[in-house]
Amino acid sequence: MNFIIDMKAKASAALKRLVLPEGTDKRIVRAARIILDERLASSVALLGKAADIQEAARTEGVDLGGIDIISPASDPRLSKYADIYYELRKNKGITHEQARIDIADNLRWGAMMIRQNDADAIVAGCERTTSDVLRAGLSIIGTTPGLKTASSCFVMTGLDPQYGVDGAMIFSDCAVVPNPTADQLADIAQSASMSCREFLNAEPITALLSFSTKGSAAHDDVVKVQTAVDILKEKKVDFIFDGELQADSALVPAVLEAKAAGSPLLSGKRTVNTLIFPDLDAGNIGYKLVQRLGKAQAFGPFLQGFSKPISDLSRGASVDDIVTTCAVTLARVKN
Repeated sequence: MNFIIDMKAKASAALKRLVLPEGTDKRIVRAARIILDERLASSVALLGKAADIQEAARTEGVDLGGIDIISPASDPRLSKYADIYYELRKNKGITHEQARIDIADNLRWGAMMIRQNDADAIVAGCERTTSDVLRAGLSIIGTTPGLKTASSCFVMTGLDPQYGVDGAMIFSDCAVVPNPTADQLADIAQSASMSCREFLNAEPITALLSFSTKGSAAHDDVVKVQTAVDILKEKKVDFIFDGELQADSALVPAVLEAKAAGSPLLSGKRTVNTLIFPDLDAGNIGYKLVQRLGKAQAFGPFLQGFSKPISDLSRGASVDDIVTTCAVTLARVKN
């Protein structure tokens, strides 16, 4: 599969509305022009002071024609957004005055546009930290109903075609939750399985990984994975899963047959396409080993578990990185 081409095609077919809170960043201004010119979005909104955005565009030689410029502090929706934000945060002790100040922050404003259906997707992180992006997303957009945990996934492509979906797999969580509880691990498995449908266009076959297979080792870390599996069973999730499994058991049917003959992953000669790592150490090390030693491509991390599409950028992101991330985020918008 060509992941980028597939996601751009999906974004072009959907033509949804994008908001970019870091509108004065020169890379963002250039990316906005490309996104509109390539028809990856129906509209692009840049947030920030109009004069600053215009200066960035002038410096880069970018035509702002067709791009929306929004200055939150002077936008007519300020009072409405502030009231909504106050209701969301009043239990945290926020005042009406502080809510009005806080919501004028570009990142929070962009998140509120998503919440209020004034935009469909938001991408940020060129200038703001991942924690800033996550806080805005969690406090304003919120998580998918039935989930409490925001996490991330990588789309790994270029693997041996016998694995995953023609050599493409979902790895999760590799970037957000350092040491998930059993409840969080179950949420991560659900979110990653949804990501499998979105990114790989396939029904998820999900393995929760461990250094133990079906009780072959005794340790609190093993119990955590076992508990997460039990939680998924209790929730009666709509995807095939099993755990706790060592990596070879998850990936090689003959090994799984020998170690866990009754596994649902063996039914119908299914191939695992979604791997859930027990913690961030394992996830981050795992994807980088596969990327470097296996010469695979790693796309992401993409945030998951939110009720609407939101993505975080590296502060070192190139214009091409930004365009790609925006295309992927727009492709995730539900009709």
